[in-house]
Amino acid sequence: MLLLLLMVLGMQGVKAQDVGYSQFFANPLYLNPAFAGSKVAPRISLVYRAQWPGLVSAFTSYSASYDQYIPDLHGGIGAIVLKDAQGDHGMLGTIMAAGMYSFRFRLHEDVFVNIALQASVVNVHLKWNQEMRWPDQIDPNCGWINGTSATPPDKESVLFPDFAAGALVYGPAWYAGFAAHHLSQPSQGFYSEDRIPIKFTANAGGLINLAEERRRQSPLGLGVPVISPNLIYQYQGGFHYFNYGLYLDWMPFLVGAWYRHGLENPDAFIFMVGAQHDHFKVGYSYDVTVSELSNSVLGAHEITLGILLPVPEQKHKVKAIRCPSF
Repeated sequence: MLLLLLMVLGMQGVKAQDVGYSQFFANPLYLNPAFAGSKVAPRISLVYRAQWPGLVSAFTSYSASYDQYIPDLHGGIGAIVLKDAQGDHGMLGTIMAAGMYSFRFRLHEDVFVNIALQASVVNVHLKWNQEMRWPDQIDPNCGWINGTSATPPDKESVLFPDFAAGALVYGPAWYAGFAAHHLSQPSQGFYSEDRIPIKFTANAGGLINLAEERRRQSPLGLGVPVISPNLIYQYQGGFHYFNYGLYLDWMPFLVGAWYRHGLENPDAFIFMVGAQHDHFKVGYSYDVTVSELSNSVLGAHEITLGILLPVPEQKHKVKAIRCPSF
């Protein structure tokens, strides 16, 4: 309840933070709208995250996205829907629906650039009368029987537009990107104006082929082993987040390890395992919390499913960006 009170009532000094996902590349449109159409083929991404299940006021998030490259548009289109629930029975909730377009052009030989714009509609809602309870409602002998002196908000639902932009530059075995979300800094306050700070994201990574021959396969039928080191930096509302690690993609298996921290405080080690077959990829990750909350929050679980559909027939072949799916 304390966490929820800070989010709802402490508007003057507390700045809201976006949902953070551990498997960034399993949710590419959420990371950067410039990823729309980056795989060329139609792509579906589904993500479920349960953060800090050891707390009563836990955080649960769901997202679903779709994107593909459209030759006639010279770029990709995408859409994403996200639902986030915080507190007991989702007392504080957020629903977001966004559409985006990413324009693609060649910068130099095998170097390409995607530039994207995103428009969203966001609803933040509060279950004040249904679920919220306050300390002054407690009777020492009979429990929760009293009324509360807490002042209800003027409204329990806020609806607002939101905008983002992003860019990606990539070559045959490397990529880098930058994105800015909440460009208009919309207000989501229930009592007074509470503007969402702009979130800046920068990412970079590459692919390192470990095989002596690119088409080599082991007697077990495993594909070419590829290591992908990555770095992601985010800044929002005065907070800095660093997330770095690597993936090992050795068809049909995927494993990864990451470390996430702020400027001064550690947050979590992230371990991932996954499998892929034909057009499907599934992944699971667990955040091992190493901050002062480590003894009570029980980390975070995240499950992802990626579906890559067949590429529609095209007049001209378009190269997909080679980056990990998770």
